[in-house]
Amino acid sequence: MSKASDNSFDAIVIGSGISGGWAAKELCEKGLKTLVLERGRSVEHIKDYPTANLAPWELPHRGVMPRELAEANPIMSRIAGEDNAHFFVKDNEHPYVQERPFDWLRGYQVGGRSLVWGRGCQRWSKYEFTAPERQGYGINWPIGYDDIAPWYSHVERFIGVTGTRDGLEAMPDGEFQPPFEMTCMEKHLSDSIHAHYGNRYVVHGRFAHLTKPLEIHAQQGRGSCMARNLCMRGCPYGGYFSSNSSTLPWAEKTGNLTLRPHAVVHSILYDEAKGKATGVRVIDANTHAITDYHARIIFANASALNTTLILLNSVSSRFPHGLGNDNGLLGKYVAFQNYRASGGGKFDGFEDRYHYGRRPSECIIPNFRNLGEQDMDFVGGYTTFTGASRGRGVETPQRLGGAFKDAQTQVGPWDIYMYLQGETIPKETNHVRLHETKKDEWGIPLLVTSVGYDDNDERMIRDWRTQAAAMLEVAGCRDIKTVDNSWSPGRDIHEMGGCRMGSDPKTSLLNRWNQLHACPNVFVTDGACMTSTGNQTPSLLYMALTARAANHAVEELGRQNL
Repeated sequence: MSKASDNSFDAIVIGSGISGGWAAKELCEKGLKTLVLERGRSVEHIKDYPTANLAPWELPHRGVMPRELAEANPIMSRIAGEDNAHFFVKDNEHPYVQERPFDWLRGYQVGGRSLVWGRGCQRWSKYEFTAPERQGYGINWPIGYDDIAPWYSHVERFIGVTGTRDGLEAMPDGEFQPPFEMTCMEKHLSDSIHAHYGNRYVVHGRFAHLTKPLEIHAQQGRGSCMARNLCMRGCPYGGYFSSNSSTLPWAEKTGNLTLRPHAVVHSILYDEAKGKATGVRVIDANTHAITDYHARIIFANASALNTTLILLNSVSSRFPHGLGNDNGLLGKYVAFQNYRASGGGKFDGFEDRYHYGRRPSECIIPNFRNLGEQDMDFVGGYTTFTGASRGRGVETPQRLGGAFKDAQTQVGPWDIYMYLQGETIPKETNHVRLHETKKDEWGIPLLVTSVGYDDNDERMIRDWRTQAAAMLEVAGCRDIKTVDNSWSPGRDIHEMGGCRMGSDPKTSLLNRWNQLHACPNVFVTDGACMTSTGNQTPSLLYMALTARAANHAVEELGRQNL
């Protein structure tokens, strides 16, 4: 491969989050001189986790977001707390235009949102890749489960994923670390639901935590999860996977990585004579100086909506409406995951039992709706996350005085919760686009979000609430409640689509290897590439797709096809 000059590399990766970090790791391992561009600030593992080891009383507001900061940042404060607000974008610093309510929650720093993700790592089943066409709500993926399964394993072994081999069709097994133990109440919930329904299971969730680190994890400098459940502050032990603790340092050890923070990507450069992309135009976040970097291949991993924004802004006489956008579908078929419903109850029993530690994982009820064939009045499926624990305080009629205080020193009853993670339909009307006149401080058009719920989502919510209440009742819970929280789309932080994969260039932007149909040396492997959302947490699929695409890119370079 070529020796990188100041501005020339073998590969450029846009974004340093979960998928960008994986692109960097794979490309650098294969010997490519790789430039990673991150629009935010530098964050070094351990050094730049300022709240990681603080006790609640060491935080000025005990971890609660100060009112002044919350009022100035209504979007950011919906997910961030005082202890991790520094890892999220402030609303007024990076504006966008909401044509319909959409919470775009972003983390602009080295590592991106890999520092604050939920760490769920379920594999898709074989059905999610074909369900959109079979059930009539989209197009098939150009790949199936068998294509991605070895790459799932490749990723799982490297990052470390807890779980048990449950043999469930809806959530295939993987390469697992030992799981965190279920509480006695969770075991009771599992036994009760399976005994009653037969085809529903409460199982250990699959989460990116190290419970028994292997040699590959020691080589990364990572240690065991301490079950502190302070993950969103950054983990000084490297107990959970992030770009900062794992893939980026791994790439750096090869000597092939150049990481540039404060690099706002304006556009991807296209050479019409060569018929390919030749580089990336970058605006320095602080000085606003413009620099062009050049490479033979480009990986766009800026997150679903930012990648789509960059592609839309990458215009030329060949692509007047955005790079690769011959069919006019760039920015369309944006989707998300439905988190609008939750529920819970209390359980009288196991009064002599408690739970150990602050487990950073949850249990999962894998999808049991529309699996294989549509059997409901809605399409798509849903995962249910659940768990049980005991809090402080027993019920008392008093709300003041000594008796009330004494009651708060007692261990309370078991609380059981459930919440929905549902599939949504990618629709052409759900889209993002560039604003015609409004621009940010770097002269880049603002993104307009026009994404909303539909009747299918409403029917799914109603069914989930009914089923959640029924399952809690089966387990013997009391005071059962379910709610529709009316969250706006985006609050799930699982935005997907905008540059979807497919077999037909007339209906998709990317081929089976995540290459733009019309510009094959540009790869998109973050959430923008998603053809549909599935019901499982998508991050593991992003990583697997990225590793698969990066290895294909290197093979194509070797054959001089790119």
